[in-house]
Amino acid sequence: MKTFVVIGLGRFGTAVARELSDLGHEVLAIDGRDENVKKVADRVTHAVAGDARDPAVLRALGVRNYDCAVVAMGSDIGDSTLVTLNLKELGVKQVICKVQSHVHQRVLEKIGADRVVFPEHEMGVKLAQSLSSSNVLNFIEVSEDYGIVELAVPGSWQGKSIRELDVRNTYHVNIIAVRRGGDEGHNLDVVPGAERVLEAGDQVVVLGRNDDINRLHEVK
Repeated sequence: MKTFVVIGLGRFGTAVARELSDLGHEVLAIDGRDENVKKVADRVTHAVAGDARDPAVLRALGVRNYDCAVVAMGSDIGDSTLVTLNLKELGVKQVICKVQSHVHQRVLEKIGADRVVFPEHEMGVKLAQSLSSSNVLNFIEVSEDYGIVELAVPGSWQGKSIRELDVRNTYHVNIIAVRRGGDEGHNLDVVPGAERVLEAGDQVVVLGRNDDINRLHEVK
């Protein structure tokens, strides 16, 4: 079990706090409005109404003892910046921040945020990727240039080994996992060998530059 602090209980923060709690982790949820705190009070370990911009409040709540803090109050750059600074100065091990823009992202990275998430942007990218090709099952943006995509094995790849396909040189991507027949269970082969033969119904997880991943849409 890990321990988390979630600061800001809008839709994003509430979803994060509830899901972490449902997964069995200890969660301290903080928001400046009582009504937001009441909405999650019965779903998390602790829920507190307080001003996270005040380092004394965070210190009193013992946030430095938590494994990770999620700053979900992304609508105000000034507030989220101040809270992030407070958390870093208090020595929180990992601080993850929601951002609304690339400018916001750069500011938080400059002051030491360990990771930033851009929910609207990431969801938009995932939706566009899934809509652009019927064989794309899921897409994860690793950075502005790189992504991981899970897709159904194209017909032209079926019956061929990873060595025969030579995807690294042909498509400039790497197959990092294969799921046999789309099985959600244990039939996931992570870092498959070159002799692994891809079959109809298989799903492959591919890592590469976004431009190269986009070209996989043309593979039939």
